[in-house]
Amino acid sequence: MDANIYSQIKTSIKHRLKIDLENYKDEQMRRRLDSWLVRTRANNWDDYFNLLSSNSDELERFRNYLTINVTEFFRDANRWNALKEEILPYLLRDSGGTHELKLWSAGCSIGAEAYTLAMMMAEVAPLRKYSLLATDLDRGALHKARSRGPYTQDDIRNLSMTQRQKYITPVSPYYVSESLQKNIRFEEQDLLAAHFDSDFDLIICRNVVIYFTTEAKDKLYAKFCAALRPGGILFMGGTEIISGPAKYGLQNFGISFYKKI
Repeated sequence: MDANIYSQIKTSIKHRLKIDLENYKDEQMRRRLDSWLVRTRANNWDDYFNLLSSNSDELERFRNYLTINVTEFFRDANRWNALKEEILPYLLRDSGGTHELKLWSAGCSIGAEAYTLAMMMAEVAPLRKYSLLATDLDRGALHKARSRGPYTQDDIRNLSMTQRQKYITPVSPYYVSESLQKNIRFEEQDLLAAHFDSDFDLIICRNVVIYFTTEAKDKLYAKFCAALRPGGILFMGGTEIISGPAKYGLQNFGISFYKKI
């Protein structure tokens, strides 16, 4: 795909789907678009965009494809264990005994991350009040999250037997329990365009910014910092290292974790 065609595609996508591909790395997105066009069996992008004009279902499928989702419960289990053993106890102490924790799973995909955090809160602080906002741009993923599934065996492979028995339906297709969803609010959101709420104790945004340009990352890190309360924690993916976090008002707080100064 040459630069002129890619530029035209970006303009069409921004107009039709309200997704700005300028924020995504060119090489990765071009590969995804080339792969999608082959999959649709359209002759060219002009034909495909003509199809989108008359087929709302295809438009929604394309939209969901562009919002990249790779997730599972307790993905990178050692980092989640650090959250359980170190970060949550710190937040519970730092916020005081009666403060309702304000949590956010940003780029929550199909909800596995948000439900993982809900499980962890039930285990670490079962009596502590909290609210959990879970947001994503992918409407299909959000529908699955709100519906509590269905999830596959691969999705739940990192759950312990105790967690499966307590929170997951016993046979496939798997759904999480209604009790796990009670503190979670799922909302559609474009991270780079939206205005964020404030005073979050914990923001989890894992394996999302790896697809963004440097400029988009800079913007998002600054927005995340502004959304945290002083002392609040940002939990990133294992390969998403923030270089020079102090310029965003953050400091390292262990591998994958950053604290608002």
